[in-house]
Amino acid sequence: MTIPQFILASASPARRRLLQTVGIEPIVRASDFDESQIQISEPGQLVQTLAQCKAETVAPQFSSALVMGCDSVLAIDGEIYGKPENAEVAIARWNLMQGNFGDLYTGHVLIDNTQNRTIVNCQITRVYFGKMSDRAIKAYVATGEPLQCAGAFALEGFGSLFVEKIEGCHSNVIGLSLPLLRQMLAELSYEVTDFWQ
Repeated sequence: MTIPQFILASASPARRRLLQTVGIEPIVRASDFDESQIQISEPGQLVQTLAQCKAETVAPQFSSALVMGCDSVLAIDGEIYGKPENAEVAIARWNLMQGNFGDLYTGHVLIDNTQNRTIVNCQITRVYFGKMSDRAIKAYVATGEPLQCAGAFALEGFGSLFVEKIEGCHSNVIGLSLPLLRQMLAELSYEVTDFWQ
């Protein structure tokens, strides 16, 4: 079997770093898909649909490729939260999150151009946040990190200080579930090791 190029249809540096950590050096091609077109209130369906739209936008640019699309949101009490638009929104979000928990949903899509197959999946990880003072929340938001991330925190950055515990897949919270990726590749008859550089 010919091993196709691995394309990451995402501008997320965290997703790229996760793949590089496990030996996959993806070709990064951000989709620039307009996410505001998709209005779905169920978080699992939302992230899978957005991930698929991103991958489908990029896939036609390559004749022989495996294209991965991902999208993440945080849901707290059934309410969906993506990246906060500004510092005020991020502070309000952290006032809601601190001492609480949320479910981090990441949609994963693989489009295999060589086999003409698409696999869609979702991983959910529960994240428990520690109690924080107003001063700590303001200081964290001032770093700018929360404005770059779904859920207003980065587990691989300063945000890790304010996460008490995680139930489920750790890498899912950073941007993509590595165990799920391995399973999805197996479904397409690949070993994850096929894509090692």
